[in-house]
Amino acid sequence: MILRKNKGQAAMEFLMTYGWAILAAVIVIVVLASFGVFSPSNYVPNKCILSSPLGCEAGTADPNGVKLEIRNGMGETISISNVTVENCVATVNPPVLPYTMVDQNVTVFNVPCTLSSQSGSKFKGKITVTYTKSGTTLAQTSTGDLVDEI
Repeated sequence: MILRKNKGQAAMEFLMTYGWAILAAVIVIVVLASFGVFSPSNYVPNKCILSSPLGCEAGTADPNGVKLEIRNGMGETISISNVTVENCVATVNPPVLPYTMVDQNVTVFNVPCTLSSQSGSKFKGKITVTYTKSGTTLAQTSTGDLVDEI
């Protein structure tokens, strides 16, 4: 009978050892996640994406504002009436809006503003481009994201 009690105690000690090891591993994972180690956006130096039919060839953010290089992939001429970037205080003017873009044309749009982020930090903003197809008056939007270091 003594052997039975010892076997139960050995099994309990075995399980407790693994339990503490699993608990320690969970704590380490939670701490690393809270510091953003598992966030892929921390490792992406620059990302500029727009939904079809427009494309963002490049996008940069600096303390003076945001620059977006936008391509018309519509297959026909469009007229861009507005370009805005979330987390940026002002909206775009240059080039003069509305701006007519021929198919596959690439144009740089400047969004002059004071960025809410500090220098040396990541800027993340949602891009919204409002445009109309040639021959129509219905405004459509293309949205996307910009991630860049200021």
